[in-house]
Amino acid sequence: MISHQVENGVFRVKVEGEMTIYQALELKQGLMQCLQDCTEMEVSLAGVSEMDTAGFQLLILAKREAARLGRPLRLAEHSPATLEVMDLLNMAGYFGDPVVMPQ
Repeated sequence: MISHQVENGVFRVKVEGEMTIYQALELKQGLMQCLQDCTEMEVSLAGVSEMDTAGFQLLILAKREAARLGRPLRLAEHSPATLEVMDLLNMAGYFGDPVVMPQ
């Protein structure tokens, strides 16, 4: 599920629950709509309980689409599930966002 609020012109998007192939279409539509409506976007991944490669591909798609539109997009508050996939695929550096490991 995706929700968002706007603070100082920045779309703060929260992704909650699973980011898997079963939610991919709904999540893609939500992320792409937020990108169309914003000038800058931050995606909180703190609520992501599970992620597979389809969910990770959505993050790549969002980053590429944001770059195409000339809009900054940041990933924030990575959950353990998102960190696990990023580590497995060795892709944390692709996004260029700071990744804070939980204690």
